[in-house]
Amino acid sequence: MGPLIDRRALLATGAALGMAPALPALAADQDARVRALLAQMTLDEKIGQTHQPAGGRQKALNSKIDATALDLVRKGGVGSYLHVAGAAFLRELQRTAVEESRLKIPLLFAIDVVHGFRTLYPVPLAMAATFDPEIVRATARMAAVETAVSGLHWTFAPMVDIARDPRWGRIVEGAGEDPYLGGVMAAAQVRGFQGEGPSSKGLAAKDSILACAKHFGAYGAAAGGRDYDSAELSDRTLNEVYLPPFHAAAKAGAGTMMTAFNDLNGAPTTANTALVRGVLKTQWTWPGLVVSDWNAILELINHGIAENPVQAAALALKAGIDMDMASGVYAAHLKTAISQDPSLSPLLDQAVTRILTAKMRLGLFDDPYRFGDVEREKTVFVGPEHRAIAREAARKAVVLLKNDGGLLPIAPSARKIAVIGALATDNLSQLGSWKARGQVADVAPLLPALKAIAPTGTEIVHVAGAGPRSDDETGIPAAVEAAKVADLVLLMVGEDFDHSGESRSRSDLSLPGAQSALARAVLAVGKPVVVLLPSGRPLVAPEVLERAPAVLATWFLGVEAGPALADILFGKAAPGGRLPVGFPRATGQSPTYYAHVPTGRPADPDLAKDTVRYHDVDIGPLFPFGHGLSYASFAYSDLALDRDNVAPSGAVKVSLTIANTGSVAADEVVQLYVRDPVASVARPVKELRGFVRVTLKPGERRRVTFTLAAAQLAIWSPEGWRVEAGKVEVMVGSSSADIRLRGAFTIAAPGKAREPATAIPTPVSVA
Repeated sequence: MGPLIDRRALLATGAALGMAPALPALAADQDARVRALLAQMTLDEKIGQTHQPAGGRQKALNSKIDATALDLVRKGGVGSYLHVAGAAFLRELQRTAVEESRLKIPLLFAIDVVHGFRTLYPVPLAMAATFDPEIVRATARMAAVETAVSGLHWTFAPMVDIARDPRWGRIVEGAGEDPYLGGVMAAAQVRGFQGEGPSSKGLAAKDSILACAKHFGAYGAAAGGRDYDSAELSDRTLNEVYLPPFHAAAKAGAGTMMTAFNDLNGAPTTANTALVRGVLKTQWTWPGLVVSDWNAILELINHGIAENPVQAAALALKAGIDMDMASGVYAAHLKTAISQDPSLSPLLDQAVTRILTAKMRLGLFDDPYRFGDVEREKTVFVGPEHRAIAREAARKAVVLLKNDGGLLPIAPSARKIAVIGALATDNLSQLGSWKARGQVADVAPLLPALKAIAPTGTEIVHVAGAGPRSDDETGIPAAVEAAKVADLVLLMVGEDFDHSGESRSRSDLSLPGAQSALARAVLAVGKPVVVLLPSGRPLVAPEVLERAPAVLATWFLGVEAGPALADILFGKAAPGGRLPVGFPRATGQSPTYYAHVPTGRPADPDLAKDTVRYHDVDIGPLFPFGHGLSYASFAYSDLALDRDNVAPSGAVKVSLTIANTGSVAADEVVQLYVRDPVASVARPVKELRGFVRVTLKPGERRRVTFTLAAAQLAIWSPEGWRVEAGKVEVMVGSSSADIRLRGAFTIAAPGKAREPATAIPTPVSVA
């Protein structure tokens, strides 16, 4: 028995990936303090540092911190707590650790701050739809402020798993289907959470917290989109698609990473020595802390590679898991495992060193109370600055999927507006599936926001009609009557927050509940209909998406959802979001993604031909990756490359002019795609290698320049990243399916690269 991944190939892969800058080493005096402390520790105290129990439940934080828990802290039996919060509470818990334990080692306090702590921002998939890394960084920064003020040091975010199957519920937590976009968004979140990044004297910026890139491996590739299920991947797909966002997070300085629940080609990541210790720790030389996912070490027994908890503890430690989240296996069984196999002892020392180093980087040994501020905690939550950023993020996340006849923005002539759908008043769902300390009372609702911004005299009524949690159609007639007397209908149908998220996989991506019947009935009235589509994933709803003249993908937008949507609907802001994942035409198309490799028989509309397509649905997604419309129109022109040939270590500048040919100011997302048309292995038909979101006034023109490195065309091989000589096609456009300009250059000679092509960011300038 052993890992079913070729260890030699993975180690070679890691070497080829290059050494990510990651976290800087501790200062000499700090390193000496860590080593001296380790030398004083008993075996029980060392194991205690690897133990992260839950201090409460998600809906009842701190509830498990009782007298027994405090006694364990005094004995040095705990290294970290999750599911705790509150400046005053955590200060007292920290005091117990640093004043009443033998070695006075501070605790690490952690919680899932996925898209906000108290101020909830749009869910991560929606943030990816902004195609704006700066607003992503800004929301993570504000989340870090609120988290740190509450006494916490560490968030289990960002989730950087690539997800190409929308049936997987956790697609809502990541950046979608593309590794380049995923890497850019991962780095932006890390910089936001950690401020200026870790320095030798702790996290440099005030209110910075440790980021945790998760779930290392290939969690997003779970078979059938079933959460926790196996992933079967080639080494090339693993290295070119699924690992690069983790490499990007490491380069950005992510202080911690979390391993995946599932197995990769039969090897559970929690026990995958070649992947975690081999690639992440040894070959990438990344020195941060690795934590398991919830109960994952114990679940190695369920995976069938450990017979008992003692074996599970040994396997996880060998793999490189430094801290055990929630299972208690290290605390209860690692001592026995070490007695049976003394070779585990130095591995434990390594794990404890990484944990102590993380605490040293945070400055906790110098000031264990530097996190948490009772007075600021009273005022900073959901403050004006945080709400302003939340509103900007929500506006930028909305994607205009359709706008036939220019139905949006709402015309002043629409004096009677019917808002139909139970989701229109479901403020809880706007908080998403990970709420941290978010409260539904903080959500600015849609209906008051519409009434506040609508022209004087506009009548706005709401009828629930039907919702996503019931098949009851008795409310549909009232919705139809409201539609009949309206000038315009805003039909809000989609998912609620609990349809997506962890353990929320769906085999059917259609509208849940009686919403399909509601949509058909309302559309049959014949009035102009704008569909607002909240969801945590792409949905399959032809009765809406193909029939309604205007559709907005609104995701779950956080505490400023109502005002942001009102701004978009009435034209106070123009939609500029883009899809980070395509919308399939049918659930049975999943997974489908734009960056597929060509086949010998490319898809052809002619059904008489034998080609790679389904016979019962049109070719490709209904809305492709990168798609998004605007209230303005944009012209692309004057593509220029600064050279025809480039060395394998060189770069080419790709420039173009973008102009707003519409009548309103708006954002355009300029997207750069590449293709290697003839290579040693089949390459994707196109791959994203750059983007920029540009705001343009009517008539304004800007010159956009991407600096594309030849290394960004590198192909993975067991021997390393290869840059192959030959022609490279360049495509620039408004989506993966809307290419406006084309060019080409030649890589003059073969060469080598040091890291994943999709983990290399493309510099872009706008002049």
